[in-house]
Amino acid sequence: MDLVPKPDQVVSAAGNVAHKLLYGGLADLRPMPRTLVDEGHMRALYHYRPQPGVGEQGDPVLLVTPLAAPAICFDLRRGCSLVEHLLAGGRPTYLVEYGQISFRDRSLGMEHWVEDVVPAAIREVSAHAGGRPVHVVGWSLGGIFTLLTAAADPDLPIASVTALGTPFDVAQVPLVAPLRPLLNLNPTDGRGAITRAYQLMGGAPTPLVRWAFQLSSFQKLVTKPLAVATHLDDADFLAQLEAVDRFTANMTAYPGRTFGQLYHRFVKGNVLNTGEVVLGDRTITLDSITAPVLVFAGANDGIAPVGAVRALLPHLGSAAEVRFEIVPGGHLGMLTGRQARGTTWEVLDEWLEQWSDHPAAEPAKKAAKKTAGKAAKKPAKKAAPRKTATKKATKKAATGPDAIGTNPDRRYGSGGSRSLAR
Repeated sequence: MDLVPKPDQVVSAAGNVAHKLLYGGLADLRPMPRTLVDEGHMRALYHYRPQPGVGEQGDPVLLVTPLAAPAICFDLRRGCSLVEHLLAGGRPTYLVEYGQISFRDRSLGMEHWVEDVVPAAIREVSAHAGGRPVHVVGWSLGGIFTLLTAAADPDLPIASVTALGTPFDVAQVPLVAPLRPLLNLNPTDGRGAITRAYQLMGGAPTPLVRWAFQLSSFQKLVTKPLAVATHLDDADFLAQLEAVDRFTANMTAYPGRTFGQLYHRFVKGNVLNTGEVVLGDRTITLDSITAPVLVFAGANDGIAPVGAVRALLPHLGSAAEVRFEIVPGGHLGMLTGRQARGTTWEVLDEWLEQWSDHPAAEPAKKAAKKTAGKAAKKPAKKAAPRKTATKKATKKAATGPDAIGTNPDRRYGSGGSRSLAR
């Protein structure tokens, strides 16, 4: 909104304020309809119902949520929902979530998710989708779960792996880097104040998790009132703020043992940056991943900055293909922000189509438009099988040095993926 608002801006702002007062908000927070298809200990697997007139076609997509964050990260609001977008493209879409973490779950470690929850979800999705391989998409800690699961069991029916905002060099995380010298100042028994605290509380409590997420966007939090005041005429902007506020309010706790592993091994020890992680009685090596891997980093991510995410790439030398993309947004914005609709989601669509035996069905209107445009032309050639997909030239989303997918410094194609390990 201009410093001196125009008449139409004043009208729009008044309408938005009135709508918020009368109806409680501007965001359409209705979740996409879904059905529970499998469950286990700390595991609930949902299948999203296909949209009328679109149906389902192609290999299924499994969305893996991180601990502590609510599953609405993938279904933030109508118009800014990755789930809604995938369904509109005809993708069979599934999601695994874990429910509320309580004190009785304090003994659960990361191996529960890496060796039980995520593998079971992948197998069930494949079976539910008629035996098709699964595209596994994980955000934040969900990306770590996904990558470690793929490394721990290369025989899982995985079509591809996508990790969004997943830090592998914690030393580059702004919130952690200044504190690293202090983290080693523990008594001789190794049980410092942080260790004693999470053992006593059974984990990281919800208020602490919520505070840490908000702190990562402290500047936006401080300037939020000004941002609201200057965008009163922008209903989409205000709706996004409402949806993000709801997401933050629904954060949950970390189990005690899992939080201990994250603190001691990932924050203090920075073991992810070595490419090897010991969980339980086994050592998981990221170089064991053979599935193609797509890695996203948010340009303004304070929790998983670009350098911390890029540190994963040298450990993927055995992957069929490795692709790295820097997209606009912070930690949540890169996944489901307003800009993600034309950046992250478009790259993900391209990736899923490339690594699927059967490309997803397009929405009816888009398909009709494409058919009409090609009516006078000869029929298209049959789609190439998956084995030749790596040779397929991927289309560019836009032109110019800052367009997604056009910067050669941000992409690692199949021809150079092996060299990342050297």
